[in-house]
Amino acid sequence: MHRTEVVVTGLGAITPLGADVASTWDALLAGESGIRGGVLRGHEEAGLPDIVAGTMAIEPAELLLPVQARRLDRSQQAAFAAAAEAWADAGAPEVDPDRLASAIGTGIGGVRTLLKEDDVLEAAGARRVSPRTVPMLMPNAAAALISIEYGARAGVYTPVSACSSGAEAIALGARLIRAGEADVVIAGGTEAAITPITVAGFAQARALSRYTAEPASASRPFAADRSGFVLSEGAAVVVLESAEHAGARGARVHAVLAGAGIAADAHHITAPAPDGSGQISAMRKALAQAGLAPEQISHINAHATGTPVGDVAEAHAIGKVFGRATVTAPKAALGHLFGAAGAIEALVAVLSVEHGVIPPTRNLTAAGVGPDIDLDVVAERRDVTQEAVLSNSFGFGGQNVSLIVTGARHHASRTASTTPASSPSGPGTRASNPARSPASPPSTPPAVSASGTAG
Repeated sequence: MHRTEVVVTGLGAITPLGADVASTWDALLAGESGIRGGVLRGHEEAGLPDIVAGTMAIEPAELLLPVQARRLDRSQQAAFAAAAEAWADAGAPEVDPDRLASAIGTGIGGVRTLLKEDDVLEAAGARRVSPRTVPMLMPNAAAALISIEYGARAGVYTPVSACSSGAEAIALGARLIRAGEADVVIAGGTEAAITPITVAGFAQARALSRYTAEPASASRPFAADRSGFVLSEGAAVVVLESAEHAGARGARVHAVLAGAGIAADAHHITAPAPDGSGQISAMRKALAQAGLAPEQISHINAHATGTPVGDVAEAHAIGKVFGRATVTAPKAALGHLFGAAGAIEALVAVLSVEHGVIPPTRNLTAAGVGPDIDLDVVAERRDVTQEAVLSNSFGFGGQNVSLIVTGARHHASRTASTTPASSPSGPGTRASNPARSPASPPSTPPAVSASGTAG
């Protein structure tokens, strides 16, 4: 039976480590930190603790025209910027709009807009609330706006599955292509939820790192002295294509999205299943779809947020599938991007395979790896061929996603003898937007009138 191969042809990101993919990747490999102190100052009267967080390395509004930025929530701005970079990196493919889809996950959506406009309502009354409030706070708005920008009519999808949202969007994109419903999918995740209420909620749940005096060392996945995660923000987007579509246009392929597994714990709204059944199932499903044995995985890009319970649960689940596997934990440098975390970590996995390197895990030098973590945690960059990388994303609600990416070499060898052909323009085919540099702004989203209709 023929199985459609899904390849990654475009990458885009805006993260605490960098304004784009290149700067993020370089900083990650160099062992730098994107965690900063002094975030959310001015809320001491509410009892908000001292906060460190991974704020974006550049204001996403700077990548857009002023009129665009005003019409978008911060999470939407980040998604738009990452999508523009990914689309340009893919070569702005020409594709039938009915074969192009958008799938952008988020954990919360436009919470900053919701809080801001609620303050306006309380202080100045209903007439001062922005008519753009609802589209700016809708979780599906980022995916919808990207669909509008690139003419994607094959569907707009918005997984809202906490920390696994971005990875689930990518898995969904691959599923659409394999099902024959799309040739190209713009997929990823976005989040910008560093607000007093979200921070207070996580603080009350005792989920946040207590190491606030030195921001760069606050996020300590797998470390013996880990105490919680560091909340971050940003977006990451990939362009997925069927290998046939990418080959026909002579596209450069970063990697192959070989497998995706999704499973649920059905156990608890925040705690992982004690036996790791959901996480184990997701990893095994991804391996089965990729047609790989556990020993063929070069390393694992771990979900590892830095919580005492979560890290050991994942370590035990990995151990049951792979034994003492080699792992890296990007959240030590990036913090936890929540709904965007799975997308940026999938992007890191793609780059690891493409460049043959395992990024280091920061903040293990003082206390070392925890005695309850029986894994080979990579503390220093390792330059070694990566044939296949598995990336884990596990979210509140017991939602587990594992993605496997493999090298593009075997894909290139199959397509090298074919003559690249551009997709024809004509009836039913929308010419792609001109290729933009990553920092070039996309077109202006439609205005929203006071009645809530586009105008």
